[in-house]
Amino acid sequence: MLPDDLRSLYEDVILDHNRNPRNYPKIPPGATHHAHGYNPLCGDEFTLHLRLDHDVIADAGFEGAGCAISTASASLLTEAVKGKRVDEARTLFANMRQLLTGEGESEGAPPGEMGKLQVLAGVKAFPMRVKCASLPWHTFIAALDNRADTVSTEDPAPQCAQPHHA
Repeated sequence: MLPDDLRSLYEDVILDHNRNPRNYPKIPPGATHHAHGYNPLCGDEFTLHLRLDHDVIADAGFEGAGCAISTASASLLTEAVKGKRVDEARTLFANMRQLLTGEGESEGAPPGEMGKLQVLAGVKAFPMRVKCASLPWHTFIAALDNRADTVSTEDPAPQCAQPHHA
């Protein structure tokens, strides 16, 4: 369980980014990279758009709909990756994966130094919702790779606590 003050911060940030998502709905002018993510068991569905200028993510935005956690995660993601080099953004993904799931290895800043993204660590208190928070990040990596297939974080077994909206 999260301490009350951390839980309150987690809830406040998630609610703020859900009610007022940043870079949504937005297709950056001149977007060069796109990917679609869909969680068929939850109904979370996003298309992420990036504009790369050489090796830098110059702009990011997303469209779609999902639960509060997935929407907030996508909003926080688009804020965090703007201005980062692609290699820095991939490191950020690895750090987020470690933060959310404990899987993989952190490749850069310790989780405590991840700024606003640290609030997503609160998702671990709700294991059924980790995939909701992860979907935008996996979609982001697919966008960097300009993959045409639809990204999903779902296994055949249900993972989401509630359909579509939290």
